[in-house]
Amino acid sequence: MKLEYELRRSARRTMSVEVREDGSVLVRAPRRCPKRQIDRFLLEKQDWIREKVKSQRERQQRAEKVRPLSEAEAGLYKEKAREIIRLRTAYYASLMGVSFERISIRDQKTRWGSCSDKGNLNFNWRLILAPPGVLDYVVVHELSHRKEMNHSPRFWEIVEEVMPDYRKYRSWLRENGGVLHRY
Repeated sequence: MKLEYELRRSARRTMSVEVREDGSVLVRAPRRCPKRQIDRFLLEKQDWIREKVKSQRERQQRAEKVRPLSEAEAGLYKEKAREIIRLRTAYYASLMGVSFERISIRDQKTRWGSCSDKGNLNFNWRLILAPPGVLDYVVVHELSHRKEMNHSPRFWEIVEEVMPDYRKYRSWLRENGGVLHRY
């Protein structure tokens, strides 16, 4: 397999391969691991590596096509987000039998939503740019914290009771969320 990669050796016991956001490949290996063993490891993982490199490069290309929003455009999206998120939160809170205090729409760089001990909810306005199911997933996620203030198995059961296919929306957000922050 002809594959360019960066090799980092350390005191570790196992090998690992990581495909970075830019599509480059990093291989971590034990200090004394023979090159032929590393090559064999990469050969076993080649299908996964090729698929991951391809998807990372496609994601980079999509990200490069993003045009930042003007202040006026961002303001309109924030207002729309405030309206839609309030409606979706009220709907799901009623469905789940939970209450909440206030809702804030913010420009968070590292979070899509949060829930305080007091029941105050914060949401990132950029959720309005995601598919509707993704926005609903974040709302359900935060409202589930009104029953479980952690990410325990019970918490995820609550999320799944309301949204059985939540994993696909969580996955979409993990894979595409970075692009939303470029607007």
